[in-house]
Amino acid sequence: MITVPAGLAAYQEQFNGEAGRAWTEALPGLAARVLDQWRLRPTGPGRHGMVALVLPVEREDGTPAALKIRPRTEENAGEAPALRAWDGAGAVRLLAHDEATGSLLLEALDPARSLDDVPDARAACGLLAGLLARLTAVPPPPGIRHLRDVAGAMVAQAPELLPRLPRDDDRRLLADCAAATRELLPEPGESLLHWDLHYENVLAPVPGGERGEPWLAIDPEPLVGDPGFDLLPALDNRFDPAEILPRFDLMTEALSLDRDRAKGWSLARVLQNCLWDIEDGEPALSPVQTTIARTLLAHR
Repeated sequence: MITVPAGLAAYQEQFNGEAGRAWTEALPGLAARVLDQWRLRPTGPGRHGMVALVLPVEREDGTPAALKIRPRTEENAGEAPALRAWDGAGAVRLLAHDEATGSLLLEALDPARSLDDVPDARAACGLLAGLLARLTAVPPPPGIRHLRDVAGAMVAQAPELLPRLPRDDDRRLLADCAAATRELLPEPGESLLHWDLHYENVLAPVPGGERGEPWLAIDPEPLVGDPGFDLLPALDNRFDPAEILPRFDLMTEALSLDRDRAKGWSLARVLQNCLWDIEDGEPALSPVQTTIARTLLAHR
């Protein structure tokens, strides 16, 4: 019997309410069925983030793998198609996918070694930028949600949510972010985006394995759009105000991006994060997000 981690159950209840509780209650039975379906043997305790349970497993032939089980959402619906498109080139390899449950069987990676552990944050950003350049160069598969729709919804929602902020400077800043987003809507881009490529979402292969890749991206929530929309996680994770512009410049150069467009799409990403916070009832904007936005807006 699989034990549901208390932290995962708490996240599901916090963010998904009754649906999250129902999914958590069904998770042990679901895990048992998928393990049996793919003839997998658990080999250790599971790991989890805010959404998914990941179980280390062994396949019938003795090779290690990872079973990922999570509720199906609009954000992760494109994960399996994107992983198939990348086919292990810069990303974790997909071994099997159960469409009915959304379960994924993935190659085993080393959860103890991520880009977050690279001491030099600038060097880690460079490695992440190299991966992002490779991932966004792959043609997107059909059916992935598009940035034009996501960004259009943000621009439409902003006038409703901004008045909830008590500070004039916060409202003005987000209005500037919304204006930058609105200006870019006619050309939303056509690249395959990871959407959540931060340092902890890049893992090393299993030690002693035959993988020729030093680092591999995990946990995509794919979009089709402009690669500039994928830069912000490298700025607000391992946050350092002095590193905002050096990291931004490093990534735009590595991906050969137009700096003004990349700045605009990064401001769109700030807008997205802040609108979520306002919806959650936060009384003020995140200092990290506002610092990034003001730094980019002042950058010429």
